[in-house]
Amino acid sequence: MAHILPTGWQAMAVTGSAVREIETLTYLERTLADAPYRIYHGVHWTNVENGFSAFGEIDFILVAPNGRLLLIEQKSGLLNETPDGLVKHYEGKPRKVANHILRSIKGLTERFGGELSIDYLLYCPDYIVRNAQLAGIDPRHIIDATGKDRLAQAIRAILPLAGTHPGDPNPNEQFEKVTRFLGNMLSLRPDPSAMIGNAAAMVTRLSGGLATWARKLEFTPFRLRVSGTAGSGKTQLALAEYAAAIEAGLSPLYVCYNRPLADHIGHLVPAGGRVASFHMLSDAFLRAQGHIPDYAAPGVWERIEAHMAGADLPHSWKYDVLIVDEGQDFSPAWRDILLRMLKDEGRAIWLEDPNQNLYGRPAVPLPGWVTLHSDTNFRSPRQIVDMLASIGAVHPPVQAGSPFKGADIEELQYPEGDTEAMLAQTRRAVTLCLGAGFARHDIAIASFRGRDKSAILRLDKLSEAHTLHSFTGEYDLFGTPIYRQGGLLAESVYRFKGQSAPAVIFTEIDFEQIDELVLRKLFVGMTRARLKLVLVLSDRAAQQLLDRM
Repeated sequence: MAHILPTGWQAMAVTGSAVREIETLTYLERTLADAPYRIYHGVHWTNVENGFSAFGEIDFILVAPNGRLLLIEQKSGLLNETPDGLVKHYEGKPRKVANHILRSIKGLTERFGGELSIDYLLYCPDYIVRNAQLAGIDPRHIIDATGKDRLAQAIRAILPLAGTHPGDPNPNEQFEKVTRFLGNMLSLRPDPSAMIGNAAAMVTRLSGGLATWARKLEFTPFRLRVSGTAGSGKTQLALAEYAAAIEAGLSPLYVCYNRPLADHIGHLVPAGGRVASFHMLSDAFLRAQGHIPDYAAPGVWERIEAHMAGADLPHSWKYDVLIVDEGQDFSPAWRDILLRMLKDEGRAIWLEDPNQNLYGRPAVPLPGWVTLHSDTNFRSPRQIVDMLASIGAVHPPVQAGSPFKGADIEELQYPEGDTEAMLAQTRRAVTLCLGAGFARHDIAIASFRGRDKSAILRLDKLSEAHTLHSFTGEYDLFGTPIYRQGGLLAESVYRFKGQSAPAVIFTEIDFEQIDELVLRKLFVGMTRARLKLVLVLSDRAAQQLLDRM
């Protein structure tokens, strides 16, 4: 079947010209359902300089199993037929359609750097070309309003599936080269917000965002501090930096605060380098030095930090690239330890979000570093960003940049202190998410409480139908966390920080009064949701939020 990238376009709330591209994607998905094409589109990338195009003026790129490409430029609305060919007006300025297609073909061919078989189509779903001979484009490559039902037929004719291997539609080596090239060129990367254990690889491009332009900055030494809100692309930037280091034969070190995020990132990055939480890194370093930490002893972490701050570092513990994630949770002592592990000529990126500072620690001083601020959340539905702003949970302010409108935020209340009522409402929240079309692996339950104080995180199941996949608090002989083997992921808001899911049930929300810590926990928990959010909160918490809105 045809594989459309990026995914998730069906759930988008779009306006203007993007509506026509979504209609075309829907048509291609339906009419090419049995054809193993790879289809790239640009509708996701609503903040890019080039509108909704996948490359230059090209709206869709199709790849056949034999590696042959078809570029489709879609021109919605009216066109002008001139002696110089078809012309489209943008902001009052005429632009020749044929020139844009030829430039795109030339640009792709030059960047590929090898033999590349390309064809093209001009698709005009709203316009009838009166004189195709003067269009400046071979009439056989034009599909206008009179023949828009033949678009799929034209695609199959240009990209026949028999190809190099008659009767065998399986991808060949050229297909792998071309799709790898397009994946790199279009900056398609695994979405780090995909929740733990979800094997479905979502792809996204935060167009014009951190992963694209932050790495174009040049200064020496390269010390970049990124203060970015949730969903601004900090982790995409980190993944791009890590992958570039591996590709260049360098050694990267990726360090974050919480273990679930470190384990998750470890599954996204290419082999090589090291990904760890600071505590995992400390344990590995001591064991490499022949020391077995006694975590039951008082003051053990103070002694570990002192040892790491003064011990000689073998060459194997010096890195070319240092990436610190969740920097708002780090201390100056941790900063100094990690910078010791960076080679003198190495690159360092420090990622942080003051709104996600759940431990109340002061910002770590980084004198002499270049600071970059990113205040646009491209991930969370706009209703979530608006609600957080209305209750005063964002300092500094956050801009909503997601193309997803998402489902309405739903609130389920329970009497304060009534654990059974809270569990019943959480079960109801699961039913709401399932009823909205989300699969179990698309749903995550996040508790407002820490694991030790949570009622729900001690359970094996919510009901006979809803078993929980949650951390038991224990580790195996290799230091790997032991999880209950249930169907619904359940984590504390502390451990789920840095990740997200399509549907999030934020439960056990209860507080006597709204203070800074409560606001930060609400910010972290609510911004974990990519499409749907259900809040399960006590009556008194609901009333306090209502009073603020």
